Amino acid sequence: MKLITEASAEKLRGGIYTPAPIAEFILRWGMNGSDDLDILEPSCGDGVFLEQLKELNRNFNSITAVEFDAEEAEKADAIVLANKQIINADFHTYCNNTLQRFDLIVGNPPYIRYQFFNRQQQVEAGDIFIKAGLTYSKLTNAWVSFVVGSSLLLKNKGGKIGFVLPAEILHVSFAQQLRRFIAQFYNKINIISFEKLVFPNIQQEVVLLLCEKNETKDHKIEHIELRDAAQLKTLDIARLKSPQKKIDFKSNKWTFYFLEQDEIDFLENIAAKRKIPTLGKFANVEVGITTGSNDFFTVPLTTVEEYNLQEYARPMVGRSVQVTSAIFTEKDWEQNKFSKAKAHLLVFPGSQHSALNNGAKKYIAYGESLDIHKGYKTGIRDDWFVVPSLKISDALFIRRNNLYPRLIINEAKAYTTDTMHRVFVHPGTDILALTASYYNSLSLAFTEVSGRSHGGGVLELMPNEAERVLLPYHIDNASLLPQIDKLIRNKTDIEDVLKITNQIILKEHYGLTQKEINMAHSIWKKLSGRRLNRGK
Repeated sequence: MKLITEASAEKLRGGIYTPAPIAEFILRWGMNGSDDLDILEPSCGDGVFLEQLKELNRNFNSITAVEFDAEEAEKADAIVLANKQIINADFHTYCNNTLQRFDLIVGNPPYIRYQFFNRQQQVEAGDIFIKAGLTYSKLTNAWVSFVVGSSLLLKNKGGKIGFVLPAEILHVSFAQQLRRFIAQFYNKINIISFEKLVFPNIQQEVVLLLCEKNETKDHKIEHIELRDAAQLKTLDIARLKSPQKKIDFKSNKWTFYFLEQDEIDFLENIAAKRKIPTLGKFANVEVGITTGSNDFFTVPLTTVEEYNLQEYARPMVGRSVQVTSAIFTEKDWEQNKFSKAKAHLLVFPGSQHSALNNGAKKYIAYGESLDIHKGYKTGIRDDWFVVPSLKISDALFIRRNNLYPRLIINEAKAYTTDTMHRVFVHPGTDILALTASYYNSLSLAFTEVSGRSHGGGVLELMPNEAERVLLPYHIDNASLLPQIDKLIRNKTDIEDVLKITNQIILKEHYGLTQKEINMAHSIWKKLSGRRLNRGK
C-alpha cells in the first residue's frame, strides 16, 4: 500500500482525462433534444466536457462545473460558454452544501482511494453516504461517492447521470451497495463497455454508466459492447431508451448483464431447479500464506544449498505454471525442485535465533540488509523471519487465472503463498470426488460470474467468491479424476475435457438436459471469451 507522501500529484487528484468522443456521446445522450437543462460536471478537470458542450452548440439553461485543482479550474474557466459557473472546490463539500438541483450530471469522476483523501474529504464523503442511507467504508473509492452524491443532486421528478467509471463497478465488493443503490434509485440503466481499452497508456478498463430516473415503478438494465470509443459516433441513442433486462435488487455482480435475459434466468434458477450446492458446502477456501516477502521466503534449491537451509526448507508451490495438472504430486514437486523454480518455503523457528545454523543466520542478515524486516507484515512480528499461519491445505485454488481457474489436489502436501488459495475439505467430503466435480461447464461459468476481470484478461477469485461457485458434487465423480488429470497434464483443450465431464457430472448425476448443458457451456464461453479478448 502506498503512503500518501509517496503518491504522485496525478494519483492524488485521480486525474485521468476523458477522450473527446466519450464526452461528446454522454452529452448527446443526456441532452437528447432538450434545450432547457441545468447541467453539472462534478469533476471537470481541464474542461473536456465543457469543450464538447461548446462543440455541440446546443441550448441549455445552465452549466455548473466543479474542480478541486485550481490550475485545472482556471483552464476550464477559459472555455467560453453561456450561463457557465466554475467552482474551485472539492465536490463532496459542494454536494453537501449546495441547494441547486440538476437535470443532467455528467463526467469522469476521479479514481482516488480513501487513503488519499484528506480528513475533511473523508468526513464530507461520509456525510454523502449517510444522506443516501449507505455505509461508508475505508475501501471506498472517490468515484463511488461521486456517483452517490450526484444522484442526490438530481431534481425530484427525474434526471440523468452519465459517467465514465472503472469496469470494477460491475463486480468489486466495495461497490456492492452502490449497485444496489443505483438499481433502486434509477429506472433505466445502460452500461456501455468496449472491447479495446479506451484510455491511452493505462490498463484501466472502463464502462459508461448511463442512468435515468422517472416516476414509473419499472427498473430495467441493459448492456451494449462496442469495439472502441469511435463506435459511439454511430451508436443510435434510441437503443438506450428502453433497456429490457430485469434489474437484480440483491446487488449481484453486474457481469450478469453481459448475458441475455434467458441466460441470466438460467444462472439464477439452475441451482434451485437441480439442487446444485456451492463449493463452500464442501470446503473452506482461505488465502495462502502471507509471508511479507515472497522473494525472500520462497527460494529455489540453489539458495537452499548456498546457505545450508535444508532443515528449514519445506515443499512449496507458488505459481500456476508450477502446477500443470489436477493433482499436484510429490513427483511434480520434485520436478519443480530440480528446476529453477522457487519450490521451497523457509520455515524458521521463533524465539530461537541462537539455535539457527550459521547459514540461516547469514541468510536472515542478508534479508535485513535488504530491509525485509521493516516491511508492513514483517515489521509487526515478534521475530520478523517467522512466517505465521503455516497450514497445509487439502487442495489449491489458483487465485489469478488465464483460460480457466483450476482446483488442484495437494497430494504433495506443499505450502502455498497468497498467489494461491488454500482449500480445506470438510469432514465426510471425498476430495477426489470434490475435485473431479469441479471440472464442468456450469462451475466454470460461475467462476466467471463470481470473479473479477483485470487488465490483460486475468480472472481473479477471492476465497468467498470461490466458495460461491456452483459445484455439482457426486461421490461417483471420483472415478473421473484420473482421466481429468491425465488430459490436463497432456495439455488437452479444456473443451475436450468438458465434453466428457459434462455428460457424467451434469447430465447423469444432476439431470441437466443437453439444452441446459449447452446453455452453461455457452455462458462460460461468452464470459471467458469477453475477458480473454482484453488480453490480446
